[in-house]
Amino acid sequence: MTDDKPSGKAIAKYSDIDVLEYHSDNYPGNGKIETIAKTSVTNARDLTLAYSPGVAVACLAIEKNPSSLYQYTNVGNTVAVISNGTRILGLGDIGMAGYPVMEGKSILFKALANVDSMPFILDTKDPDEFIRTVEIMAQNFGGINLEDIRKPDCFYIERKLDEKLPIPVFHDDQWGTAIVTLSATINAAKLLDKKFEDMKVVVHGAGASGIAIATMLLGRGVKGENMQVIDRIGSIFDGRHDDMNPYKQELAEQINPKKQFLQLDDAAEGADLLIGVSSKGMFKPRHIQKMADDPIIFALANPVPEILPQDAIDAGAKIIGTGRSDFNNQVNNVLGFPAIFRGALDVKATKITMNMKIAAAEAIAGVLTEDELSLDNVITEPTDPRLMPAEAAAVARAAVKDGVAQRKLTYDEVYQFTKERIEYYKETAGKIVGTRKKPQAYNF
Repeated sequence: MTDDKPSGKAIAKYSDIDVLEYHSDNYPGNGKIETIAKTSVTNARDLTLAYSPGVAVACLAIEKNPSSLYQYTNVGNTVAVISNGTRILGLGDIGMAGYPVMEGKSILFKALANVDSMPFILDTKDPDEFIRTVEIMAQNFGGINLEDIRKPDCFYIERKLDEKLPIPVFHDDQWGTAIVTLSATINAAKLLDKKFEDMKVVVHGAGASGIAIATMLLGRGVKGENMQVIDRIGSIFDGRHDDMNPYKQELAEQINPKKQFLQLDDAAEGADLLIGVSSKGMFKPRHIQKMADDPIIFALANPVPEILPQDAIDAGAKIIGTGRSDFNNQVNNVLGFPAIFRGALDVKATKITMNMKIAAAEAIAGVLTEDELSLDNVITEPTDPRLMPAEAAAVARAAVKDGVAQRKLTYDEVYQFTKERIEYYKETAGKIVGTRKKPQAYNF
C-alpha cells in the first residue's frame, strides 16, 4: 500500500488542426500509410525477376509446395485490419469515415512490431456477408484483425471466422482492451496489495470489451461471486430475460450466483475495482466514495471517459486509468495487438488462444520493475523498447505450448527476432517518415 496521491493532469495536448495536418499532405499524397518495395526495380533484370517472366518460377514453386507461400511472398508477415464501420471508436456507425482508424492501426502494426497490414472497411452490415467476404480474402494474409464492429455482431463474426480460418482471428475491441486492462489490474493490485481472489469487481458495460474484460479477470483469479457486470438496465445474471444475448448469457453463468439485479449505485458499494466500458460521464464521485479503501478505477470510454481523472482522484480514487494518451495510466490497445500478432505470425499460429492472451497480459505487466511502479504508472507505454520483444516471445511460447504453432521457435528466438525487426524498421523505412512534410527535400 502507498500513501502517495496520483496526478489527474493531462500529459499531452493537441488541437483539431494538429490532427488534420497529421493526416494530410504526407508526401506523396495523403493519409498515413503506403506500400514500399523491399527489392530493387531499377533495370531490365530486376523487372524480369519481379514480374513476367521470372515470377513464374516462384509461382510454380508455391504450386508444388503450398507452404512455400510464406517463403516467397509477404503473406506470412501481413495482417488484414477489417471493419464494417458500424462502431468506430465512440463515434458510432460512420462507415467509411472510420477509415483513418484502420490506417492508424496499420501504421502502428508497422512502426511498433514491423508487421505489415492492409486496412479495409467492408460495405455491409450483414454479419454473414461480412464473414463470407473475409473468408474469401483470408488466404492473402497471415492473420485477421477485426476492428470496430457493433455488438452483438462482433461476437458472432469473430467466433465463426475463428472456426473457419486456419490463421489467427482477433477482435481487438474485445480482447485487446481486455488484455491491457488485465495488465493494468495486475500491476495496480500488486502496488496496492490486493489479491485477485479477494477483489470485488464491477464492470460497467456488457458489450464487446466488457464481456472480454470480465472473462479475462475470471481467468486470472477473480471469483464469479465477487463480480458484477452491469449493462444499460442493470446487473446480468443467469436467468435474466430482458436485453440478454447468448454472449451475455455465457458470462452470466459464471458470475453473480445470487442473481442480484443491481444498478451502479448499489454495485459500487465496497468494490475494489471499477471498470467502465460504457459512455462518458457514467461514473459519479458518489460511486467512487462508496468503494473499498484504495479504489482502482479504469474509465475506458473514448473519446471522453466515464469520469475524468482529476474528478476521480478528488472523490478518493487511488489509481485511475483511462483509454486516452493525454492522461497517465493509459489502457491502450496498442500495448497488445502489434506484439500479439508478431508472436503469432512468427510461429505460424493457427489461432490466438486464451493462454496466449493471458501470456500477453502478464508480459505487458511484467515490463515495469517494482521501482518503476507508481500510482501514475501501473502500465508501460507502447514505445517502451522492452515491451514488444517480451510480449511477442511470451505469446509465441504460449502458442507452442497450446499446440497451435506450426513453427516451433523458442522464447529467446522470437524475442531476438522481434527486437531485430523493430530495429531494422527504425533504421530503414522509419528514418524517412520525418521527410514526408518536406517534399522540397527531394531534388526532382
